[in-house]
Parts: sequence; structure tokens; C-alpha cells
Amino acid sequence: MVIDATKIGVDRIWHERRVRQTGAWLMCRTRAAHNHAMSDSPAEAQHLARNLASLRHTRALTQGALAKAAAVPRSTIATLESGTGNPSLAVLVKVAAALGVPIDELLASPRALVRRWPAADVASRVKGRGVTIRELVPEPVPDEMMEVMDFAPGAVMGGTPHLPGTREFFTCLDGRVNLMVAGERYELAEGDVLAFPGNLAHSYQNADALAPARGVSVVVFAKAGV
Repeated sequence: MVIDATKIGVDRIWHERRVRQTGAWLMCRTRAAHNHAMSDSPAEAQHLARNLASLRHTRALTQGALAKAAAVPRSTIATLESGTGNPSLAVLVKVAAALGVPIDELLASPRALVRRWPAADVASRVKGRGVTIRELVPEPVPDEMMEVMDFAPGAVMGGTPHLPGTREFFTCLDGRVNLMVAGERYELAEGDVLAFPGNLAHSYQNADALAPARGVSVVVFAKAGV
């Protein structure tokens, strides 16, 4: 998968998304917050407790590890997971950011976790000559980026190397796509998958000058300090 930013740039993009999501959440909930504290809404506190514990376990984090990442006391996480907490907005923002989810996902009821994005609402951009890239997953995913790449006939796109330790996967869904990785050419047909170190120079080309092609790119970023 290829983006125009370095890993630092990607982190900045994710941060900006979280800020926008937080702003949207505030617009929808500020009026209600003036009238109802979380302590007055047992159901919402229980949703928070359940969702927080589930998200933490999914990421294999202890309460202490999550507390450190969110810069809050461990006792705060324990209280929230007990369903008796009455957190401030600042605490919710920190915890949500540490988990890599929007605040709504922390407070959502089970039904509210289902969300539909119209195609027009999913961000896309054009890169190189004739390659359109759109997000496969419109929500932030910790340490990963997943995108759908549509290649016009004969399209060519250069990739941006990431930090050492990053792993990239490209799956050809339709047509034929050639990848150049560190000077070596790999030809992919429908269903083929190529994995390679994300820090190596790489580029993409639609091998067909008459027909479009499509693929999915997944980047698993290197862990800090690894």
C-alpha cells in the first residue's frame, strides 16, 4: 500500500481524524451533556464499561498498560470498567485516542456499533498516473492502513517506503498488476497476494493497457522501539 506521507505523516492524519470525530461527537452531545451527567445514565455507563473492557482485551492490554497509554491513573480505567465511573470529556478523549477508536464507540449501545458509510462519504484520492485510492476501513485501525486501489488501463504509481519493520501486503482483485520491489518485478493476477518489507522502494503498474485493474493494500506498521 502506498501513501504520500511518511509514518509520521500517517500518524498525523489519524490524529486529525480523531480530532474531527471528537468535534462531531461534541456537536451532537454537548447539549445533552449539560442536562444529563453520565452518573444519571446507568445504561450509558454500562455501555462504556462493556465496550472499554472489550476493546482493551481485544488489544491485549492490561488496565495498567491502557492507563499509561492514555496518561490517566490505572484506578480510572478500573472504575470505568466497573460501570460506576463518571468520566470527564477529557478522560474519554484520552482513553479513546489510546484505543484508536472514536468516542462514540466507547459509549455506543450494541446496535449503535453498526454503521453504514455511503460510497460518497468514503475518502478517495488520485496518485501517480491513473490510480485512485480509497479507504477500505473508514475508521482508524491501530498500526494498520488498508486501502482499495483502482488502476486505470496502463496506470503507474510509485510507492513511499515506510519505517524498517513495516510489512505490506497487496492482493490483486481484478486484472493484472505488476509490482517492482527493490528492483525486482512481480506479476500478480486475480487472487494473487504479494508480501514485502514496507521500507523497500516499490511501485505499481497495471500490466494491461486496455483494461482496468483493482487491488487491496494492507500496511502493518512497525511497532515503536521494535
